[in-house]
Amino acid sequence: MASDKPAHRFDPNFTKNVIEGMGPATTPRNREVLGALIRHIHDFAREVELTVDEWMEGVKFVNALGEIYYTSNKTRNETHRICDVLGLESLVDEIAHKIISEGELDPTSSSILGPFWSPNAPFRELGGEIFQDGVPPNGRVTKMHGVIRDIITGQPIPGAVFDIWQASANGKYDFQDPENQTPNNLRGKFRANEKGEYWFYCLHPTAYSLPRDGPSWQLLSLMDRHPMRPAHIHIMVTHPDYQGCTTQLYPNDDPWVKSDTVFAVKDDLVVDFKPIKEQDPKAVLELEYNVNLAPKGYKGKI
Repeated sequence: MASDKPAHRFDPNFTKNVIEGMGPATTPRNREVLGALIRHIHDFAREVELTVDEWMEGVKFVNALGEIYYTSNKTRNETHRICDVLGLESLVDEIAHKIISEGELDPTSSSILGPFWSPNAPFRELGGEIFQDGVPPNGRVTKMHGVIRDIITGQPIPGAVFDIWQASANGKYDFQDPENQTPNNLRGKFRANEKGEYWFYCLHPTAYSLPRDGPSWQLLSLMDRHPMRPAHIHIMVTHPDYQGCTTQLYPNDDPWVKSDTVFAVKDDLVVDFKPIKEQDPKAVLELEYNVNLAPKGYKGKI
């Protein structure tokens, strides 16, 4: 027998009234997204019976995200980092790529963009180096190479752009480290040749900690979690005729690869940096990584 008892002991019409307060000019998608957001926020507050003091702590926390962004000259995006710590960016990435991944073919797995991508990375010549400030202490030069292919035909994709960025051996990206790195150090774009091939020299990546002096560290401390990201290389591969791929690659021997604090590691993105086979005075390691892209409009079926 169904119960006549309300789902909760608070005003049953309040959330409905707030959602219906949106005006007629609200777009259908905005109405859907904002309506769901309001419902879930209200349900959360009722479920935990959020106190006024707890709500105000949340307000202060959100304010701190903006303050640290502007006081750092807009180089420290703590709001993006909070989304990572909560697993939100990884979840959005999974949602965005679910249709492709359920297809009969196997495009390269995606992973989160993170807060450190830059649209200003320079194009470099195939076979070039991305460490424009020289090899830092403890840096291990790696020759990275591979082929970019169409997942349906298996044919190479000439002219595909391979964009890479990574932290230095001290665990910092260029704009976090202006005293030691020039702009666009350890960044570069490479255009694949007629065989879909790319190759260049980068560094074996280094694990690093998220900052321990801001809101993200405060949140991690509340959850009794560590702030470590495993060593990784960011890549973004694009072509006008294909759905791009943004992902990260992780050395298989990194101690943090099983407990990434932003939940971005996928099994097929864990790779093996090997001692270089052919004698190469520029590198001590090599990483072969092939990329498979789906044509634009591909929905998981041929």
